[in-house]
Amino acid sequence: MIWLDEMEVQGDKLHGKRGFPFNLPMVRSQPFFTFKSPVTFFAGENGSGKSTMIESIACVANLPTMGGKDVSRDETLVHARRLAGVLRLSWSQRCRKGFFMRAEDFFNFSKSIKQEIKKFEREMQETTKASASVKGQTGASPGLSFALNEARNRYGIELLSMSHGEGFLDLFKSRMVPSALYILDEPEAPLSPISQLALLRLMKEMESQQCQFIIATHSPMLLAYPGATIYTFDELPPEPITYDALESVQVIRDFLNNPDLFLAHLFRDEK
Repeated sequence: MIWLDEMEVQGDKLHGKRGFPFNLPMVRSQPFFTFKSPVTFFAGENGSGKSTMIESIACVANLPTMGGKDVSRDETLVHARRLAGVLRLSWSQRCRKGFFMRAEDFFNFSKSIKQEIKKFEREMQETTKASASVKGQTGASPGLSFALNEARNRYGIELLSMSHGEGFLDLFKSRMVPSALYILDEPEAPLSPISQLALLRLMKEMESQQCQFIIATHSPMLLAYPGATIYTFDELPPEPITYDALESVQVIRDFLNNPDLFLAHLFRDEK
């Protein structure tokens, strides 16, 4: 279970805690979450507070990030650490394995890997050219060669040539272990619909190994995960909701059932 300490946040009495994120209606509503199923989703419009809450939960759980800074030092999580200070958790079994990942973390991680590899490759080329001009010396320094091979072996050469979706799934799978907690913020961002199905399959495999997922998402495909608990942040306080009752699911269904009619209605004032 996760809840806000009522002694810390109650109405306008925030005990010195002002501004974001304490001014969010979601925070003021005193949310309370239970996690009875292996997969829990936070759904809702942008600005509803679902990402802020999921970041704060990651801070309280003190999970490592995917290729980024530690949650206790990441400057982009200052607001989340503030909210985490008034969150209270009750564990049925304390979990110290797993990780926290936002979509932008993967993009930054992938970019940093490629930059690191390119840096080593440039230095090796420069060293090779310099040594070739010196009689009796050929080849790059052993240190640079070792560093380049270590980077490639650590992250996988395949990641460098994969699409974002393929790289995401490959990296995600390589870091997953049994009996772990995974907190994800909009993991669908780099994924095509087919790749989202692959992620669902991977989540099902990890569920069988006693893993738990808490995910903030807009994706109707991910939200369809069998047996998942869905909290809608479009209600205050956030409450459990059925898949079919989600507004995003209803809109997608209406659009796919008759896109021409949907668009005609949407653009009727443009004529």
